[in-house]
Amino acid sequence: MKQNFTVRHGALDGVEAFLGVAQHRSFRRAAAELGVTPSAISQAIRALEARVGAALFIRTTRSVGLTEAGERFFARARPAFEELVAASGAARDLGQRPAGLLRLTVPRSVVPILLEPLIASFCKAFPEIEVELAASEEMVDLAAGGFDAGIRMGQFITPDMVAVRLTKPLPLIVVGSPAYLARCGRPERPDDLREHACLRLRRSNGALASWSLNDNARSIEIAVSGPFIAYDFPTILGAALEGVGLAQVPAPLATGAVKAGKLVRVLEPFAPMTPGVFLYYPGHRQIMPKLRAFIDHVKGRHVKGRAAAAS
Repeated sequence: MKQNFTVRHGALDGVEAFLGVAQHRSFRRAAAELGVTPSAISQAIRALEARVGAALFIRTTRSVGLTEAGERFFARARPAFEELVAASGAARDLGQRPAGLLRLTVPRSVVPILLEPLIASFCKAFPEIEVELAASEEMVDLAAGGFDAGIRMGQFITPDMVAVRLTKPLPLIVVGSPAYLARCGRPERPDDLREHACLRLRRSNGALASWSLNDNARSIEIAVSGPFIAYDFPTILGAALEGVGLAQVPAPLATGAVKAGKLVRVLEPFAPMTPGVFLYYPGHRQIMPKLRAFIDHVKGRHVKGRAAAAS
């Protein structure tokens, strides 16, 4: 059964004052502990009793005691208030140091080529942060999905997000297995793709992605056809390795297979550049230390990578 967590406006006002008086049996000592005047404590208690609809204290010139209603209120309010204080402390702790659960949404293709080494070094550097990766090709709503950040190719990130570069711009290459090329020939021009089995990617919105190529510095889109459709690049690459057809994938994903001779690059002069891979997150809210630590770690590795490439 769904619980109703609606709290009447002002229902918690005066509770801390009540608990202080109930504990010390003194308005003056409760006021000193809370750093307010005794008259302010008295006013808060009167307002609380008015809202509750019952007297909570028995007051005389020499002592303060709890009524039966006050005893019942104290028995339930004290542990509840202590939980609120503990909850506030736990939230404050996460707001002051890098700790807790960092949830990221990423496409499957990014995990092996980028995140595995990045996450390994990050977990070593920040042992109090747990990292959860949700590998999905869908562009999810970060807030609705409970994610701290996402990782995507730059062209798919909306303008209202803050983006942090993870890679330099990446070429989108066409590859085929030696067996496929021996059987079907090697395409030399973009128009040749119309005669080939091309492995296609279906976007999360249901549309089939066309292939992007450059022809004399002019960007062209080709609606290819072929026997196989998948929702992510690793699956398409796997089909290309089996000789099903040609695949167009980000270059880093196919680097190992190309070096091993399992795949061959074709149409190299026509390979377009993509913006690269970015970490993105909403820019309108305060960044928690766990996400700030990850952003700084990403930036640090990116700078080191550029320095190594330049040396």
